[in-house]
Amino acid sequence: MTWIAPPVERRELPTVAAERAMLQGWLDFHRDTLLAKCAGLTPAQLVEASASPSDLTLLGLVRHMADVERTWFRVRFLGQRIGGLYFTEDNPDGDFHDADPAGAERDFAAFRAEIEACDKAVADRGLDETFTPRPGRTLNLRWIYVHMVEEYARHNGHADLLRERIDGVTGN
Repeated sequence: MTWIAPPVERRELPTVAAERAMLQGWLDFHRDTLLAKCAGLTPAQLVEASASPSDLTLLGLVRHMADVERTWFRVRFLGQRIGGLYFTEDNPDGDFHDADPAGAERDFAAFRAEIEACDKAVADRGLDETFTPRPGRTLNLRWIYVHMVEEYARHNGHADLLRERIDGVTGN
């Protein structure tokens, strides 16, 4: 039996909440949205490219966002010495270029595991805590949350168009 991307029930967005809960709520909503755009698709459908010459695929977006989560929360903010999941210096677009339908189930599991690891890693950290990803640029954890919401929102727009092209399904 072929693996199918599982259904996802998106969490409700907070409407009145403290800052941290609001940021986490929006991030969780967008994480769920990306997975919802993939729900019900086969691995082969998940790697259907949008339009030549682009290699943008739904599976590529899942892999990309797993790497983005890891990079911002764990590598840059916490300073953990762990490599990327899919990209390397020699293959900076490996998250997209190397998306393989045979690894779709594993890539979805890695995405979920990375989200869990990132949430756990910063759960007790303050939004005002700073880090310097490169000389002359100091950011705080709040910035990462806002950036992640923006990153997901942009890519979820891509995911919506990809999904519509694959099987005509549209939605919010």
